[in-house]
Amino acid sequence: MQMAAGPKPFNLFRWFSLASLFIIVAVAIALAVAATRFVMTESVDRDAMLSAQFIQSIADVEILHAHFPPSLKMGEFLDARVDGAQFGIPNDQLARVRREFFDHITRMPDVLLASVYAADGVIIWSTNANMIGQRVLENDDLSEAFRSNKTVTTFRRKAHGGPIEGQFQRSPRGQYIENYIPLVDSTGKVACVIEIYKEPQDLITRMNRGYMLLWLATAIGGTVIYVSLFWIVRHASGLLASQQRKLIDNETLVVLGEMSSAVAHGLRNPLASIRSSAELALDADSPSVHKNLDDIITQVDRLSKWVRELLLSSRPLSDEYEKVNLVEAVHEALTTYEQQIRRAGIQVDWTPEPAPAVVSHPVLLSQLLSSVLSNAIEAMPKGGRLNLTLDADKRKQHLILTVSDSGSGMSPALLEKAFKPFHTTKRGGIGVGLVLVRRIVERFGGEVHIESRENLGTDVHLTFRVAGGG
Repeated sequence: MQMAAGPKPFNLFRWFSLASLFIIVAVAIALAVAATRFVMTESVDRDAMLSAQFIQSIADVEILHAHFPPSLKMGEFLDARVDGAQFGIPNDQLARVRREFFDHITRMPDVLLASVYAADGVIIWSTNANMIGQRVLENDDLSEAFRSNKTVTTFRRKAHGGPIEGQFQRSPRGQYIENYIPLVDSTGKVACVIEIYKEPQDLITRMNRGYMLLWLATAIGGTVIYVSLFWIVRHASGLLASQQRKLIDNETLVVLGEMSSAVAHGLRNPLASIRSSAELALDADSPSVHKNLDDIITQVDRLSKWVRELLLSSRPLSDEYEKVNLVEAVHEALTTYEQQIRRAGIQVDWTPEPAPAVVSHPVLLSQLLSSVLSNAIEAMPKGGRLNLTLDADKRKQHLILTVSDSGSGMSPALLEKAFKPFHTTKRGGIGVGLVLVRRIVERFGGEVHIESRENLGTDVHLTFRVAGGG
């Protein structure tokens, strides 16, 4: 029976990226829309206020030049139906002031259409003579201007030949503004409203430029925020994944420690007794017995090596470090394996040169080099070439020891699992050698990198921090 697949692990990085992208885009669009609306509304309202102030100034100047009483307001007699007798002013004089006032409005810049509405909705004057005398019954903006005594502004877009645009003095090129400017009488009540359609090219150009800049700034800002969060989360995700791997490795090593504590200590004394007995029995004269005893000693030494690795991996590594001569440590490790190298017919290329001391621990460094050399020698049972080189990085803060063999090498799949605890390709191996190598090197600020090609050999790069370096 086929078992059902377990649930896929939650991908924090992917979901956070998608969620943050959606939220940032939504917030950026909302902010851009709000900002552009505010800027455009403020700009249009400012233009309407300036138009209202300009018209009011014209009205005040005309009243002053005509020597009318200061209490008389322009809005009270703009309607030609008003009799000047009630103000004690001849009608022809009122008509002259009205004509001059309307002439000033006509000459205002960017005007497409200007009309004056009486309180009953009748158009009493317009730059389009065909509109004079018409009554407008339903116009919410006009009604609000009469009711609120405030300038009412509407921002419009070109309607491409609509009924209103057909009444303009010229066709608008794009967007235009509609203003309703109230004029009051001496009691403060709205007597008439001036409707002005304007196409202020400079203002509209600036508004469009501001519109583009706001959207561009919002897009750049949102992109910067998203990229920054993306990098932070990606970095954090990598750290979490690395910590998770280390946690799994540590849990595995805890299990290894519990197992090794029970097994390794029980094996050390019997192995020592077996080896001692075999060494004593070498005094026998039979060559065949000598061969068997040598095999016993070799296997006992191998078992003892495994026991040492188990015991070393079962306890936490010390943070204490010393200045260690790496060249001497490599020489001692090669001397230890001299007999095995000679038996396998391996050619060693190693030219020791003076090098600065590195940050490490003598015993742990010896264990590290032994594991690497042992793997290289076992990969070449029928002979080969063992090459060791020592180089410094560009900043002279690290030494890189490269151990290369011409052995069987590893496939990409095996190379990916090289540092996994208990994973081994050697018969009888326990799979903790490279795990210890990485733990030891990383504990003292270094790193391990392996390059391997199947049937072409393996290169192990060990990076050590120079004592006193960064």
